[in-house]
Amino acid sequence: MKLRLIFIISFAFIINVESLPRFAIRMGDKCSDCHVNPTGGMIRNENGYFFGKDVISLISPHNKNFPTSQKISDNVSFGLDYRSQLLYSDEKKRADFQDMSGSVYLNVSASEKIDIAARYDFLQSIWEAFAIAKIFPNNSYIKVGSFIPYFGIRIDDHTAYTRGGDFGLLFSTGAVQGLIYNPFYTETGIELGIYLSDFLFITSSLGKSNFNSTFTSDPTFTSRIEFTPSFENFNLLIGSSFAAVKTKNTGITMNTNLYSIFGEIGTKYFSLTSEYDIAKNYLSNNYNSSALMIEAALQLMVGLDAIVRYDNFNPNTIKKNDEHSRIILGVEFFPFSFVELRPQYRIQLENPEARNNSFVLQFHFWY
Repeated sequence: MKLRLIFIISFAFIINVESLPRFAIRMGDKCSDCHVNPTGGMIRNENGYFFGKDVISLISPHNKNFPTSQKISDNVSFGLDYRSQLLYSDEKKRADFQDMSGSVYLNVSASEKIDIAARYDFLQSIWEAFAIAKIFPNNSYIKVGSFIPYFGIRIDDHTAYTRGGDFGLLFSTGAVQGLIYNPFYTETGIELGIYLSDFLFITSSLGKSNFNSTFTSDPTFTSRIEFTPSFENFNLLIGSSFAAVKTKNTGITMNTNLYSIFGEIGTKYFSLTSEYDIAKNYLSNNYNSSALMIEAALQLMVGLDAIVRYDNFNPNTIKKNDEHSRIILGVEFFPFSFVELRPQYRIQLENPEARNNSFVLQFHFWY
């Protein structure tokens, strides 16, 4: 039981290297304002690099005598992310240390409108690489290669049930799987992103899942629309996603459809993020599943955010008393440029008598 719990918690807190949506909603920005990838994640562009270096942290050097840059040359840049964590479980009664993810990035600007980006996670052996051509009006683009499809809100914590959940492994309270977008999920294909205006963004992608242990080779389809108006005192995001994919469970192939509605509201110091998903024919052809995520973040001071998140996963929306719920309490502390500390306490709600809560202290270093 102890070995199983170590394995569960070790994977349950893997975080794929992505942007933090609450920063964008607070500032009224888009993912592309800080990342080469228009849908966020992977290597940061020059604006995102200096945001992490000089804006987000409690102490920033601003040292002109020791300049730093992610650029190797005028059109080639690199980056990295490394995450590890210290774990303590009420059930184990001891602490463990684990490497989570370590990614190196490379971006080559082949022209003013074309970028070639790549990521390799040397701890998890995951590749992601694609070319982006912003050749359409309003920086609308076409993307070709291996990438994460743009579904819902891509919060950086993939243990949220709207993302990968806990990989279907068993806690003492039962299986907590979540949706398909776990840290290992990528597709090889093509994506089209269209900015219809400064406030309306639509993406559609067609690809083949690289997660071969669960998914068939049949093509997948993913679409997403978001509306991002800004007002005098707050910014708003509302949107919806759809995905069609064939999944396998106990040897049975299912035509799975995923539907999502999501929203964010942000002010200078506060953000509220939510997403609700329905998965038809996901765990079985006979019923639907649902996932819910609500996260509130409050900036206590520069470099320090308080975070509260509620997760809920319902494997069968018809059956009663089979839901999984939890509350996550924590802070995200950026004491210095390129350094993040993230302590969290996770409370499982569905079985209060079980001693299965956990404490996690995550360390994040990036460049």
